[in-house]
This record gives sequence, C-alpha cells and structure tokens, in this order.
Amino acid sequence: MAREQAVKARNDRNGALVEAMLLAAMADGRVSQREMQTLLSRVLERPEFEGTRPDELNALVETSAARLSEAKNLDDVLASLRRRLPDHKNRMLAFGLAAAVALADQRATRDELGLLKTFQAALGISEDEVAQIIDVIENGGSLAEALGEPLERLFAEVMVLVSAADGKLQEAEARALVESFAADPLFENVSPERAQSFVSESVTALAAEGLPQRLHVLAHGLTTHAQRVKAFRLAIKIAHAGGAPSHPEQRILDMLQATFGLADDEVARLSREG
Repeated sequence: MAREQAVKARNDRNGALVEAMLLAAMADGRVSQREMQTLLSRVLERPEFEGTRPDELNALVETSAARLSEAKNLDDVLASLRRRLPDHKNRMLAFGLAAAVALADQRATRDELGLLKTFQAALGISEDEVAQIIDVIENGGSLAEALGEPLERLFAEVMVLVSAADGKLQEAEARALVESFAADPLFENVSPERAQSFVSESVTALAAEGLPQRLHVLAHGLTTHAQRVKAFRLAIKIAHAGGAPSHPEQRILDMLQATFGLADDEVARLSREG
C-alpha cells in the first residue's frame, strides 16, 4: 500500500511538472519545435523522471495535454498544480522548467512572461528565487543549482563517496573531509558550518538512496566537462590522501570515471597531477 501511494505521488508530481512546461509552450498560441525539444531535454536531465521509458514519457505528455485541454480555466489548472506539488522545492522546479521552455526561443513573448508571473504568484516563488532561476537558465546552467543543489554540494558528495568506499564514514573522517575541502579554493565561499552540512547531507543521501542513484544525481548535476574534471580531481585527492587508493576506493574512482565519461588518458593525467 505504501509503495502504491509513493508511485501515485511520483506520477502526480511528474504529471504536474510536464503540465507546467506544456502551459509555457502553449502560452503564445503555438508550440515550437525548439520548445518541445527543451521540454524533453529538461525532463531527461532531472532525476525525478529517472526510469521513465520513452513510451511512458510520450504517454505522460499526451495525458498532460489532454488534461489541460479539458480544464475549464487557468485557475483550476493552477489549483491542481499546487495540490500535486505540495512542497516548495517541487514548486520551484515546476517554475524553473516552465521558464526554461518559455525562454527556449531565446526571448519570451509577452504572453509567456505573463504566464510566468501567474505561475510565480500561484506557486509562491519569491522575486529573488525567480531571478536566480532565470539567471541559471540564461547562462545555460543546470536547475540543480537554483533549486538549492549548489555545485559545491555535489563536489563535496564526490569526496564523500570516496571516503565512504568501505561502507562507512566515521565522525573523525567526516571532520577531516570538511577540513580538506574547506581549504580548497573551490570552496572559498563556503563556511565550515555549511561544509559540514554538505557532508552530512551527502552521507544521508547515500544511505537512503544508494550509490547508483547518487551517481545518477551527480551525472545530471555536474553537466559540463570542466565540472566533471574538477569533481574527479577532488575524488583522486581523497583517494590518495593516505597513500595508494584501496580496492574499494579504486572501484569508486572507476565508477566515477564511467559516470562522468572521462577518457583513460585524462584520468591518468589527473592521477599524475594529484
């Protein structure tokens, strides 16, 4: 019963996210090919849709389009979105996905901007949050950063995965980890308290979701080659901190290499550089 409820909640949320994007695409009366491409690419990059087969995604889009066509008015649609997106993070995600579609053609029309303002009010998104989301989209970034998943948090998780390669992360190891990356220039704007929270969150996520899911999140959060190289360099640093990497640590490095799509010669160079 609990599993069925979780599956229904996931389907309801994902349907609401797709409907928000479709509304943005249809706001000016026509849906461009670029907007549909953006909708699909944004869906594929988000972990919320992990495991959704192509036929399931097509069915979800068709069902969402049918639901919108049957809606009596926009107020009913917005009320349905709020009901299926009960927490603020998911509402921010819906706004971000809608904004990405609205801005797919490089500039939003007056109708699209009006819809985004309506979304903002209906979903309770602040002006600062809107500005952050729009800035990320216009600069080609991942929504993960705008949704409270900063790059530093993902870089920290890479190091946690290596540190916890033997299946556990002792408190002393966690402190040492915080000290090691707090001194790195990458984290110069991260306070020790926030660094500790990054480590704690990473440990909790790993325990709750498992390694395969966290690797998937890292792959979708660290989207550029430069970000992935930085992350792998940090992983190597942790793996070599006590000498040669142990077998479990090397296994994690191999999995990170595969996840990030790094070539063997590039990994060899990063290992030599330490």
